[in-house]
Amino acid sequence: MSTKRRNSGPEMGHDAFLDIVANLVGILIILVVVLGSQSKQILDEADPAPVQEMATDDQMSTLAQYAMKAASAQADSDRLEASIKLYEAKLDAQRQKRGMLLDLVSEAESAWEEMKDELDQAKVQQAARWSSKQKLEAQLASVRGERERLENVDTPTVQIAHLPTPMAKTVFGDEVHFRLKGNQLSVIPLDGLLRQLERDLKLAFAGKREGRQNSVVGPVRGYLCRYEFEKNRGLTSRGGRVAMATEIRPVRFVFEPVEEPFGQSMDVILSGRSQLDIELAGRDPATTTVTIWVYPDSYRAFRKLKEHLYAKGFATAARPLAADQKITASPYGSRSAAQ
Repeated sequence: MSTKRRNSGPEMGHDAFLDIVANLVGILIILVVVLGSQSKQILDEADPAPVQEMATDDQMSTLAQYAMKAASAQADSDRLEASIKLYEAKLDAQRQKRGMLLDLVSEAESAWEEMKDELDQAKVQQAARWSSKQKLEAQLASVRGERERLENVDTPTVQIAHLPTPMAKTVFGDEVHFRLKGNQLSVIPLDGLLRQLERDLKLAFAGKREGRQNSVVGPVRGYLCRYEFEKNRGLTSRGGRVAMATEIRPVRFVFEPVEEPFGQSMDVILSGRSQLDIELAGRDPATTTVTIWVYPDSYRAFRKLKEHLYAKGFATAARPLAADQKITASPYGSRSAAQ
């Protein structure tokens, strides 16, 4: 912020007055010194040397003249001293007035600077509001133009495709399982994993370990099956006869791929040359149900897949899963409901 040059008019007037007073005081001091030296000289001259003779009339007249001059000089000196004191008092008063004036000028300048700062801030805020106003007006004009353009555009006809929604029915026939995650579809080889599971349980049956146990079978076509089972040995009654028997009861199955991501993209699935087509080849659409274990990130892809399967005549059953949930099964689970 630029600072304006102060007006030095009043201050220069006071300086000139003080210079005049100082000059007068100096002149008066010189006069006092001169008169004092003359008075001393006169007094020295008037001091008669001790003589035996009486002063003459001329000498007495001269002495009287010198005495008058000394008295006059002393009076002038006293008067000059009084004038000096008066001028010094006036000078002190003028100095006090000058200090007060300088204080008032400083306060006025400070108030003026503060007022200028407030005015500058007001101008900045006004400029910011003006810029914001210009932007809002430009946006408003753009919105109005877009509105006029949309009003003049013909509304297109949107065709909504939908599939018939028959009543759901519980699946009892042939069922094929797939997993749809990350928009990638993969076949869950339940038959192959269950055959390995059966062999693994037979080995566990022959073993001596009892209680709850964990095991895993696979991989089959990229999938593993982790499962839990209970093995107990105790008395049992068959045909009226009591004997020791061993019982194995499966508790829980978890099916998961060996690696992630896993499967084929929807572009490959819909091309007609995918694992889906290989798995469904030779199956009767009337007795086969396609069960899709679908994750939240693939709901839109499931819609396309369902249309694709509907075109082939297959009923589809959806098994929604949470994002972090694995495919699980148990002897107490529910059957799929196909549409």
